[in-house]
Amino acid sequence: MATYTIAMTGASGAPYGLRVLQALVQGGHNVSFCITGDGKAILHDETGLLLTGSEAEIQATLERHLGAKEGQLRYFSEDNMYAPIASGSAKVDAMVVVPCSMKALSSIAHGFASNLIERAADVTIKEKRKLIIVPRETPLSPIHLRNLLSLSEHGCHIIPAMPAFYHRPKNIQDLIDFIAGRVLDALGVENDLSPRWGDLKK
Repeated sequence: MATYTIAMTGASGAPYGLRVLQALVQGGHNVSFCITGDGKAILHDETGLLLTGSEAEIQATLERHLGAKEGQLRYFSEDNMYAPIASGSAKVDAMVVVPCSMKALSSIAHGFASNLIERAADVTIKEKRKLIIVPRETPLSPIHLRNLLSLSEHGCHIIPAMPAFYHRPKNIQDLIDFIAGRVLDALGVENDLSPRWGDLKK
């Protein structure tokens, strides 16, 4: 099983990040997780999941919520620069920032590693590992677009939170699963979260 870093920042779209996290844990992968303070507030607003307390307490909450096995999920505070994912020596296969706020996007694009998420992304880029950015903003300004282009030119995968409708979604979860499935596809993780184009015609 692979090892991934999943990060959530202060943009709407917390259900996308939580679904990706859930799918990886259920798939038996090892995950390091970090979320900003604003991300925690939005996560609670959009999903009802409340993350409070110490790193150990938040990790225990996530383990219970996701059904993670002991040692499978590690939570790190955004200000914990001693976390393994702050170093290129840590064994990490890929990183996903979902959702990615425009503030986090700007910091990552310009190498401004002011917190653990930005530092881990910086490490991912410099080590030439896969970095997936899921931006959640509309409309996009020229500044946002330049930052996205800059990261794309550095090999990052940009997967905007733009769910499709060709699979005829029946509820919000279907839209969430579409984006989460595309993220997992980019990671190379097998999944059946959403119907695929050819399957719809069978």
